[in-house]
Amino acid sequence: MSTKVPQNNTDHEIDLFLISKSIGRFFDRINTAIFRSIQFLIRNWIIVVTLLLFGFGLGWYFDSSKKSFQNQIVVSPNFGSVDYLYSKIDLIDSKINAGDTIFLKNVVGISHPKAIKKIEIKPISDAFKFVEDREQNFELIKLMADEGDINKILIDNVVSKNYTYHTISFISTELVNEKDFIEPLLKYLNSSEYFDSAQKIGYNSMKQQIAQNDTIIAQIDNVLSGFSNTVKNTNKNDKLVYYNENTQLNDLIKTKQYLVVEQGRNRLKLLSFDKTIKEINSTLNIKNTKSLNGKLKFIFPVLFLFLFLFLNFLFKFYKKQLLKEKLIEP
Repeated sequence: MSTKVPQNNTDHEIDLFLISKSIGRFFDRINTAIFRSIQFLIRNWIIVVTLLLFGFGLGWYFDSSKKSFQNQIVVSPNFGSVDYLYSKIDLIDSKINAGDTIFLKNVVGISHPKAIKKIEIKPISDAFKFVEDREQNFELIKLMADEGDINKILIDNVVSKNYTYHTISFISTELVNEKDFIEPLLKYLNSSEYFDSAQKIGYNSMKQQIAQNDTIIAQIDNVLSGFSNTVKNTNKNDKLVYYNENTQLNDLIKTKQYLVVEQGRNRLKLLSFDKTIKEINSTLNIKNTKSLNGKLKFIFPVLFLFLFLFLNFLFKFYKKQLLKEKLIEP
């Protein structure tokens, strides 16, 4: 009795053999194409070197002539001026996009408006500072965290716009300085009658609060000093006296500790309360290397070499197809 090999196993082996053979031929074609390309480059090395040098020189010229700098100003918007600040920056950006140099020069005060290409503002994420400033902020974060991802919440506009510090970034095509760019911009941002009044009221209120807290701290110190003197003057032979005021004294000490910490915060706030939009620091003239900036001297040589190879491929393809067409013709 003869054993018969199942037909499906034989077909499967044949399919695997054909697939393996096709893959081998594919890689052979790739190796052949690479080898022929190298041969072509060697045969035409003068053209190749010329293209590389020309591409590098052209890219160097464009990189040198097309300058781009990144500039950043860290600011602190006070007295509820966050939305006002964002709307002003959006307005300036729209004027830049519209090419309205008259507005930028006469209203904002920028002496070289054509040098500014883009401006935007983003909050500096600082959840700890946000929570530290107000207890209500911590409760807000907790409430929102129960309903979604905490990372998304921290960058949400409702939360992020209320961070203490924000970065104004703008791109320039020339070197900028404080006098011609930063000072006029900040002067324009602080030119609001409403927020001028709010700044004066807020500044004076903070000074009064600091003075009042200093008075309360001094009064607490007098009370604690009087209590200390009373304990020292008590006759050791007297009966031990239990002070019912112990709890009140603990409250006084805690109140003093709280006020001392608050005074430190208030004095720091007072430093920035002299302006509605207070400049914290600025970093200017950072060479912009994003996108293709500064990279054309490397991109152009590769691009020209690729175009040379591609055109050669098209020429050979055209000749091959033309030869086939002639052979087909009767």
